[in-house]
Amino acid sequence: MPYDIRPFAPEDAAGATDAYRAGRPHLVITPEVTSWLVGLPHYHLLVAERAGQVVGSARFGPVTESTVPHQGFLNVSVLPEHRGSGIGAALLTAAERELAALGVRDAHGWADGTPEALGFAAARGYRRGRRAQFAGRDLTVPLPPLPPTPPGIELRTAADFLDDPYPVYLVDIDGTRAEPGDLDLADQSYESWLAEIWQRPDQDHALTTVVLDQGQAVAFSAAQTDGRSYWSAFTATCSTHRGRGLAKLAKAHSLHRAQARGLTAAYTNNDGDNAPMLAINDWFGYRVCAEEWKHSRTL
Repeated sequence: MPYDIRPFAPEDAAGATDAYRAGRPHLVITPEVTSWLVGLPHYHLLVAERAGQVVGSARFGPVTESTVPHQGFLNVSVLPEHRGSGIGAALLTAAERELAALGVRDAHGWADGTPEALGFAAARGYRRGRRAQFAGRDLTVPLPPLPPTPPGIELRTAADFLDDPYPVYLVDIDGTRAEPGDLDLADQSYESWLAEIWQRPDQDHALTTVVLDQGQAVAFSAAQTDGRSYWSAFTATCSTHRGRGLAKLAKAHSLHRAQARGLTAAYTNNDGDNAPMLAINDWFGYRVCAEEWKHSRTL
């Protein structure tokens, strides 16, 4: 059956969201977020349409914070029942062509840790790199008790910072510098952070815990939701306050509030070398449900 590769249109939001999840129930995203992402200046989306249905997508663009020029991201997914017919390869080729036109020389993406996905990437010249893992936690069963709050520590939510989120931004930037990764990234500007992180439609400020020490924001655990599931977007602690259990404290309160709200499942993604966060998630009862591998190719 023939198919078309074309740019995303507003009416594609639901189909493109399904194509992004593409047999991966651990991903938490909504059509509203898909439409919002396309509105960002450096995010591009192609879809594959077959018999009036969106059956695949390619998400790509330049990595604007990279200190090495000409870097880009590229991820492709196709609904399981439409794989093996050349749709993924066509999406990849079209996205690579557009990335090259944008000045990108090196494309970086993630492939699911399945023989089919890894074979697809290898057959198209992509080199396998670092591993990351998805983990899930059933929120219908009890969570571990809340850790004690140390003296001088205050717990707030991101909703308390709506008028001035800059203190949360500073923690985010400090935490991002310590994240494992292959690319050397410059600090994201405050304006870009507001547009791409803070104002994301599924960013749940009421479930995001912010930890204050003597009134200063020093840690947080950010949550995104789709109304049913909880996604741990980022948990960070300032370098001056690490080793005190503040990340675990922040995430514990966030998860307990999510459970009290009635959310039924929690998911997260961590680099395979992020031992501190992997240990925290193990303590909460997260269990690995999938993996993915970083892949890169010079265009």
